[in-house]
Amino acid sequence: MKRPILVAALLLLAGCGDEHRAPGGVRGDPARGKIALAQYGCRACHIIPGVTGSKVYVGRPLDDMARRRIIAGTLPNDQANLVRWIRNPQAVDPRTAMPVLGVSERDALDMSAYLLAH
Repeated sequence: MKRPILVAALLLLAGCGDEHRAPGGVRGDPARGKIALAQYGCRACHIIPGVTGSKVYVGRPLDDMARRRIIAGTLPNDQANLVRWIRNPQAVDPRTAMPVLGVSERDALDMSAYLLAH
């Protein structure tokens, strides 16, 4: 009788690490990206799934990023463009309210991996 319980527990645990894996073809570390999103204060303007912070609704919510076709109003939604936007939004759209936060290439890659995984 103990064996079915053990098998069920192992199956449940097997899925626990999925949020820390980048989706197929996406580079970066989603777990580090979640931390970077908090450290750069992205939640001050955006609602981000799994990232705690204030409930300010200045910027667009960042859920379902993988399903969006366009980001920043003009860019095809792929990881390279998301990294480009995160690192220097003013270069993409000089009228955007999103500030340049000095996000490193590595942090932007990890942040994009997290956003594309959720």
